[in-house]
Amino acid sequence: MYFNRKCKITFICHGATIYSEEGRFSDAQNYPPLSDAGIDEMKNLIEYLKNRGVKNDAIYASSSVRTIQSAMMVAKFFKQDYEVVEDLTTRECADWNGLTFDQIMKKYPTGFEEILKYPDRKTQANGESSVEFISRISKVINKIVEENIGNRIIIVTHPDVIQAAICSALDIAPDKLPKIYIRTGSATQISYFENWASLVYSDHVPL
Repeated sequence: MYFNRKCKITFICHGATIYSEEGRFSDAQNYPPLSDAGIDEMKNLIEYLKNRGVKNDAIYASSSVRTIQSAMMVAKFFKQDYEVVEDLTTRECADWNGLTFDQIMKKYPTGFEEILKYPDRKTQANGESSVEFISRISKVINKIVEENIGNRIIIVTHPDVIQAAICSALDIAPDKLPKIYIRTGSATQISYFENWASLVYSDHVPL
């Protein structure tokens, strides 16, 4: 049926790191870990889940140290294990890895403009295109949904993975992906139905 929900996913963005605080791009899996601020963000978010009475059947996490640290905190609250999903990695940065926004603008002055103008092309730094990235994340999310019919689940992941999930769920054009704002330590919820999906809320950060 049209309104027969298949799965509800609460996407949790990992807590802050020294890179997110400095505005650095990174696709590294083993660095950086959560900062003290990031740990506090996750504690606040878990308190929000507690107060909201969020129910959960399964927890998934991206494979980076920052997402696994965050997932461990969430799993402890729910008294559940979590499953690492290798393909839920952040967007490939290639030569932009470790650089700040200002450093990228100096070295690739038209780089961000081209991401918006040509979402089907790899970045100037040979990074993953918006179209490739959204397609990759969509396949992973669809597989998780099909494995969790009737369930309410949590996925602890990266800001851009959540951006891609929103684009895929709402059929938003790939060139708009960078315009979707997702902060560290935030929660986004999407309900998946047979032939469509609904964004319940996005980028919620508890006060």
